[in-house]
Amino acid sequence: MYAGALALLLAVAPSLRAQSRPVGQDSVTSVLMRRLSALAADSMEGRRAGTPGGARARAWIIRELQTMGVQPLGPRFEMPFALRMRTPGPDSVGTNIVARIPGTGGSGKTLVLSAHYDHLGIRNGEVFNGADDDASGCVTLLMIAERLLVQPPQHDVILAFFDAEEGGLQGARAFVATPPLPLERIGVNLNLDMVARQDGGALWVSGTAHYPSLRPVAEAAAKESRIPIRFGHDTKDLKPGDDWTNSSDHGAFHAKGIPFLYLGVEDHPDYHKSGDDADKVDPTFFRATMEFAAALVRRLDDLLGR
Repeated sequence: MYAGALALLLAVAPSLRAQSRPVGQDSVTSVLMRRLSALAADSMEGRRAGTPGGARARAWIIRELQTMGVQPLGPRFEMPFALRMRTPGPDSVGTNIVARIPGTGGSGKTLVLSAHYDHLGIRNGEVFNGADDDASGCVTLLMIAERLLVQPPQHDVILAFFDAEEGGLQGARAFVATPPLPLERIGVNLNLDMVARQDGGALWVSGTAHYPSLRPVAEAAAKESRIPIRFGHDTKDLKPGDDWTNSSDHGAFHAKGIPFLYLGVEDHPDYHKSGDDADKVDPTFFRATMEFAAALVRRLDDLLGR
């Protein structure tokens, strides 16, 4: 069944450079939503870092990568790190998932695409499924990976599914502290965290205040978008919580001087609530954010070659 769905997906997948197919409940959108529902299912028990639910989510992501033919960056997809618990108790182990799609040549620079697969787990008997936060980012990475396999990038693309973001960006910080590739090879990090909910009516691009050279690239991709793309949430003059510079895994890259762009929506009523479920997601909006991210990946790949 999966093979049939994948064949349909690849047959209708639009170019990363020019999105001409109308957004709707076609096979691409169906696969997008099916994956979101799977990763944000109750059976994943909220995907809290260091729990059986987190391990099930990790296994699901790895199966998806293996099925489509994506290879790990190193010997294995899993890259463990020491997990610091906020509540008293023994330290556990967090696990990042890191894969690589080889480029066709390019300058030797690498593009790191990231999203976090952990969420808040179960609290007082309620499962916090985290469909938007951040199953949506992980699913978007999977969709982009399929397209990059069909249209290979010029430069290596690293897919990083980080663990323990909710515990203080621990997976991303472990990645840059003991990197699986030289940090100087990373040209830019594109981080996706909460890209599915349309409550605010727009997708935000954050980071260009710190790295102005990336703004024209994002603006060019935004011109092709079917949803509003806004820029901001990245200056110190904003009130606490509105400056997203260090609010997700891109903050770990920024701390190392690595340029980043962060895609996300503003907080909605189900943010960090048990109501963050897949059935609250508008498929048309989510499809459009995925298409924008895919177009932006191609433009960032071009930028690394200049």
